[in-house]
Amino acid sequence: MHPVRIDSLDDPRLDDFARLTDVALRRVSEPEGGLYIAESNTVIERAVRAGHVPRSIIVQEKWLDSVLPLVADHEGPVFVGPDALLEQLTGFKMHRGALAAMHRPVLPTVAEVVRDARIVVVLEDVVDHTNVGAVFRSVAGLGADAVLVSPRCADPLYRRSVRVSMGTVLQVPWTRIGEWPAAGEELRAQGFHVAAMALTDRSVDLDAFVADVPAKVALVMGTEGQGLTDAAIASADTTVRIPMAHGVDSLNVAAASAVGLWAVTQAQRAARPRTD
Repeated sequence: MHPVRIDSLDDPRLDDFARLTDVALRRVSEPEGGLYIAESNTVIERAVRAGHVPRSIIVQEKWLDSVLPLVADHEGPVFVGPDALLEQLTGFKMHRGALAAMHRPVLPTVAEVVRDARIVVVLEDVVDHTNVGAVFRSVAGLGADAVLVSPRCADPLYRRSVRVSMGTVLQVPWTRIGEWPAAGEELRAQGFHVAAMALTDRSVDLDAFVADVPAKVALVMGTEGQGLTDAAIASADTTVRIPMAHGVDSLNVAAASAVGLWAVTQAQRAARPRTD
């Protein structure tokens, strides 16, 4: 990629950063022409390392020398301009120095994503991009293997999700899974015990669940407010709750994912792998 210095916004190649929102970028046919925005040197580096291909980049002058080596093997413009002009283009101050318009990769199948996994998180209709990004960060940090998102779940490659995840959405394998009950059947066909995190009369405490932890676990987390749908709960092998105190009935989905993942990963490491 090569630097292109700009003093106006007339170049149509800047449209990736100006007249399309992240949601509109996703609605451009995926993956043919579909884009997502990677923000900051760290995220751009992780995206390129993951095999994603940049189409164009905008960067503040002071960050140019650190960005160019990250994309040396790719083609396309690296637009460099005054901070005020870039802010006019994007609509916000570029505190993180650089934005890249990245081509969206083809999503793998569920079977491909979970083939060697022992712990996966399934997000059902989680609509807050911050929560999606935080869950990916927990998955990466706590040693789980993959994330599966429902058809109505927020886009993991939305700019805020990528930023909140610290770029881990570009490291953790993920894809979209279908509707219930077919989603549960697909997971069981891959050897997973489906554990729905929900409050029901039949829910077991998390510590009781991990006391005899299955060899492969799919932790299913629900949307903000409502939680899991009845269809998701009915499709699960076990319903699990996190014991709470002081009259609090539940945690934010991102916090709940961290607690559940920590308990399951620690139990699996301590337990002898089961064959069932």
